[in-house]
Amino acid sequence: MLLVLALFLYLGLYTWNQRTGVLDRLAEHAGLEFVGAILKPGVWARDQVVSSWNNYLDLVGVREENEALREQVRTLSQQVQVASEERAELARLRALLELEPPEGWRPLGARVVANRLGPQAALESAIISRGYYSGAGPGTPVVTHEGVVGRVYRAGPYTATVLLLTDPGSRMAVLSAVNRTSGILVGTGPRGLLEMKYVPQNARIEVGELVLTSGLEGAFPKGVPVARVESVSQSDLSLFQTVYASPLADLEALEEVLLLERPPVQPGAHTPPLPAVNATQGVGPGTGHGPGQGN
Repeated sequence: MLLVLALFLYLGLYTWNQRTGVLDRLAEHAGLEFVGAILKPGVWARDQVVSSWNNYLDLVGVREENEALREQVRTLSQQVQVASEERAELARLRALLELEPPEGWRPLGARVVANRLGPQAALESAIISRGYYSGAGPGTPVVTHEGVVGRVYRAGPYTATVLLLTDPGSRMAVLSAVNRTSGILVGTGPRGLLEMKYVPQNARIEVGELVLTSGLEGAFPKGVPVARVESVSQSDLSLFQTVYASPLADLEALEEVLLLERPPVQPGAHTPPLPAVNATQGVGPGTGHGPGQGN
């Protein structure tokens, strides 16, 4: 009897423990779920804040990197531009150095520091970085590797004004390269062609022919290219042909030029003086004071 009673008591306690464990586990899980439900929005908010902050830091870093890259691009672009200018200048200077002046004439390099071109300019001219202290006396020929530019019209101690071929006051004795027909090359104004005057009707000259300096009076060395013939026409009303030529040198894009200094006068030799230029009495056809009436 006692054994049976003890058995029933043991089974009851065991069942109670089992139920109590289940209840405890239920309570535990329910409590965790409840607490998790309460804490979950906070954890989400915390994660969002942390993520936003990290993204902000990343964006700040990217922005700083972009600024650094932009600055680097600007610096490299400037360096490329400078290198391009230096390369173009080097090409021009090499071309000038390859120019062989006529025997006895000494080349002097100069930079163009200003231009006066166009209908509003008093003269078709350019200012160069040499004056009479450094070889740029009035009447000195000025050339590039392409051809004649003009001649020094007025000189100061350290700078000089070059009268360009296109100025109406410019006069230059020339001859054609193939047919050796001579004439006087005259400027016609801003961006205009050059007129080759006093070419007889029976003289032979062709379109496309080069025009060279004749070397008369020693103002220019002989045989320097000046222009190319563009048109030739004849008229029954004139004794001369109408001949127009275009300058070989790009007079609107001058940056570096060469001055041709005259050979030294030999003892006992007679050398005609360079054409005088008087800036106060005007320059142009009919004034008698253009920079030379023949070369």
